Amino acid sequence: MSLPRMGLGCMELSHAYGVAPSPEDGERMLRAALDDGVRLLDTATLYGGGRNEELVGRALKGRRDDAVLASKGGMAMVDGVKTIDGRPATLRAQVDASLGRLGVDHIDLYYLHRWDKTVPIAESVGALAEAVEAGKIGAIGLSEVSVARLHEALEVAPIAAVQNEYSLWSRNPELGMLDATREAGVALVAFSPVARGFLAGGVADPEELAPKDIRRNMPRFQPDHWPANAALLPAWHALAVEAGCTPAQLALAWVLSRGSHVVAIPGTTSLDHLRENRAAESLAVAPEILARAGDLIDTATVSGPRYNAAQSDEVDAEAFEDAA
Repeated sequence: MSLPRMGLGCMELSHAYGVAPSPEDGERMLRAALDDGVRLLDTATLYGGGRNEELVGRALKGRRDDAVLASKGGMAMVDGVKTIDGRPATLRAQVDASLGRLGVDHIDLYYLHRWDKTVPIAESVGALAEAVEAGKIGAIGLSEVSVARLHEALEVAPIAAVQNEYSLWSRNPELGMLDATREAGVALVAFSPVARGFLAGGVADPEELAPKDIRRNMPRFQPDHWPANAALLPAWHALAVEAGCTPAQLALAWVLSRGSHVVAIPGTTSLDHLRENRAAESLAVAPEILARAGDLIDTATVSGPRYNAAQSDEVDAEAFEDAA
């Protein structure tokens, strides 16, 4: 399937970063985004314990054909606990539940949100292939997986997209997935392409983040690593000025420059920021500046791993810590 080069990650309208907007404000934001030309909306069973899918569904009411709709299963809140469960029966039930919350009869792209390491990925993908055959979903995606898992999945069914974290400060796809998706004709969907707000000037002081903001548990925002990372920002902001764009736009332009099969899905709760982000798709940034951006913010210059130990155990994607 063909995806727009840039979409909207809907997670923070219900979940994860700071205090989410009210459902009414979130719905207005999504409808305005559609009015403004956004054509890819990305949600998940997990986000807000299902509330995000309900929100996206309300925004799409009466205009289902205006956007490619992507959601995810295999990771959900169960009795208040985030639970990874890739058993076929679970995925079948979650696909049906997603359809109900979204208020649609099919979902264009449905991801396995995390590989359940207790279940062969062939079984999980097989269940999603059944959903494709039933007309419930249009295509299958995988999230936070390794090249090995992608190849295993491709033995079972076509895979339309792999959604892994990718930004200047999280280069994990460059350990193989960037090339593997290109070679397989699979879209690489980059989540957190502006480094969880870091490269957009969205974090002045991690201590000021809301108590439940997930970034508080991420090493790069913690005292052992934050000062070194914050020290990169003045040069980063100066480079954006030189490029004639905002820092967020430069970060997105860099991600999009990594290949024609790369898709970015930055999230925001602000329509102004959404428009700022979307403008990056048409920016013409000099290759020399993009190269300097890649040298300035890179695995070698960023302090700390992207996830803590518990978070790392949940994902299958290649990690620089493992490659070292």
